[in-house]
Amino acid sequence: MTNSERRKFYASIDRFWADLYNEEYALYDVYEVTEEEVEKIRIATECAGKIFFKTAHLLRNLPDEALIEMGYPEETIPILRLKTLEAESVIARFDFIAHSGGYKCIEMNADTPTFIKELFVVNGQICKAFGMENPNNEMEEMLKSMVRKSVAQSIFSPDAHIVFTAHDDNIEDYYTTLYIMQFVPGAKFTPLHQLQIQKGVGLFDEDGKRIDLLYRPTFPIENLIQDEDDAQNRIGLWLMELVEQNLLTILNPPSAFLLQNKAVQAIIWGLHEERNAFFTTEEQEWIAEYFLPTYLEDSLFIEKGIRYVKKPVFGREGDTVEIFDEDGQLIKEDIQKSYHQYPKVYQQFIEQPKTTFRSEKGRQTGELLVGSFLISGKPAAIGLRVGGMITNNLSYYLPIGMKVKGCHIT
Repeated sequence: MTNSERRKFYASIDRFWADLYNEEYALYDVYEVTEEEVEKIRIATECAGKIFFKTAHLLRNLPDEALIEMGYPEETIPILRLKTLEAESVIARFDFIAHSGGYKCIEMNADTPTFIKELFVVNGQICKAFGMENPNNEMEEMLKSMVRKSVAQSIFSPDAHIVFTAHDDNIEDYYTTLYIMQFVPGAKFTPLHQLQIQKGVGLFDEDGKRIDLLYRPTFPIENLIQDEDDAQNRIGLWLMELVEQNLLTILNPPSAFLLQNKAVQAIIWGLHEERNAFFTTEEQEWIAEYFLPTYLEDSLFIEKGIRYVKKPVFGREGDTVEIFDEDGQLIKEDIQKSYHQYPKVYQQFIEQPKTTFRSEKGRQTGELLVGSFLISGKPAAIGLRVGGMITNNLSYYLPIGMKVKGCHIT
């Protein structure tokens, strides 16, 4: 592979960010997977999704104090109890680590997951270029269908004004949003900074037209509620109030934010350890197979001499993540500390598989993290990030492919 081949290939893909932060992001290489591995990931995704979605019903009935203790901002409590769609999240992504012949869930990105265009579009094009079969074949059609279905369930009039929004100065956010928007006829894009809000009245686009449905694929609620205008009005909270007052619908729905909190996994694991009747015998087996011990304190890991990961309950791209050894000594941390203000969860550390891959810098070795999408509760596209011990925003996207039956790839 030459660097010019990579650049030529990715230049042919419209509205894609092959490089990020002036660094190579999308690799011009394919990691070979088998049908059996793909099926295992999809089963893990479906089972873990059912566990999370079931847990949402429990969370909605917790007292305010319990939700605040879990780290949900107090201002979000009213919307956490809203159930606006059949599916708790329309577009969610699990992060799995291959372990002992199976897959362990380290977290669920239920509210505003990225990695969408890479797996639903780009993976198929690179498989074609390398003469391999795309494990994500037909998944884009499924995504399109589920997005349209969720929009149809969320509006109450055929004339509803549907707006997609994102930071238009962030290429990944902007292009991801435009990609999803193409599935919704009649929808328009308005940059975040051009949205206009009137407290208790409504949200409006740049032309002053009232918005019925706001799709915010990349704008997390924990960031949104911090938004203020020049007069220091807390416009992010105003927006949440519009949702609560049924003056605005948002996608992903509020229940996706409910499941975004990493303390949810501590709740799931706690119920599993005490063999709580909330989960059936089969669901208990799924938790044992696909989940990792996760707690709201680190004492159990230190007592037992087990390595563990400390993460904020809200956080993305490895930001503010720390890894500790058997004695509770810090051995690795991400330099970004944007989420230090949130409570932490503690999860058993497991090694990520390593692989070599081709990049513009030559042959490299990195650690693999599986991303697997759950679309309205159904397993969908899968893919790989490869990087360091903590997968962050400088990790690479590594396409995956299967050997074409009857062919030998050399």
